[in-house]
Amino acid sequence: MRSTPHILVINGTKVRRPVFLLGSPHSGADVLARAVKRSAGFHLTAGRPSVLRLVYAYARRPSIATGSGVGAARVLRDAYAESWQITPGGCLACPGECRTLAGLPPAPPATTGRAAGPGRPAEQPCVEPRGVERFADATPDLLYSADVLLDAFPDAQLVQVIRDGRDVVADMLADEGCLGWFRPGLSNLDAVFPNPFLGVEDESERRRWPAAAAAVKCALRWRGSVRLSARLRAQTPEDQLLTVRFEDLAAHPAQVGRDVSDYLGMPLSPGVLAGLVRPGEAADPGAPERRVGIWRDRLNPRQLAQVERIAGNELTRLGYRLTT
Repeated sequence: MRSTPHILVINGTKVRRPVFLLGSPHSGADVLARAVKRSAGFHLTAGRPSVLRLVYAYARRPSIATGSGVGAARVLRDAYAESWQITPGGCLACPGECRTLAGLPPAPPATTGRAAGPGRPAEQPCVEPRGVERFADATPDLLYSADVLLDAFPDAQLVQVIRDGRDVVADMLADEGCLGWFRPGLSNLDAVFPNPFLGVEDESERRRWPAAAAAVKCALRWRGSVRLSARLRAQTPEDQLLTVRFEDLAAHPAQVGRDVSDYLGMPLSPGVLAGLVRPGEAADPGAPERRVGIWRDRLNPRQLAQVERIAGNELTRLGYRLTT
């Protein structure tokens, strides 16, 4: 049962139908987030510390959210009340990924995490408060807090991005941040089992985890995320959840842009998605590579077999053709 609506006001604007972008690591949700952030009327954040801490607390220990009832939703809503504030110098406290989405350069090391003050010029925010109509967030791994989000904001609109798990694994294997969650000190399988965040669901997977190859662990994470996405689809009203396939985003950006605009009830800037993803080429040189089918070049035969063995059912269900 969802909590009763709570009126949240940010910079004089009521938060109505906030937008949250969800997906597995390297699903491509960040590409769609960039389009939303650069469209008029939206204020989108990503990875603000007050939100990020809660997201990973709920993701890695779901009992924190489920055991506290409405408390988890209240705490998350308060975190967004802080995160969405628009102030001069506030963008200097934004993490790198949020600044990249806005097209801003990295914050100078001396000011990262600090607002402007005496002796430091105040950087103007990435959005004009008077032009903001809708608030949004694309914090990594937000998918694992979807239920809490809907409790905190019963009128929220969710957009989830699904991508070929083989491409996801290929990108995860090149990302030290993603691989860091597999270190023994962070793999909390002894305390949390089944473990949605790691995608470990049965005892045999739990026993094999310490010796499992990195590709296997990445495949388990992707499999767990798409299973969670499927459950979310089944329990969320149609007008509150839109699923976007990354491959469609690459092949038909204008159509996907129209679909997302229609769903949100606000237009994305024309052409903002064009060029961000290409079916056979890298994205712009300053952005992470985003291509369809990168697994063909970057996964060796053993890794490909591991991924398809772990996640073959999900790949097939989603319409991706297996090699074996």
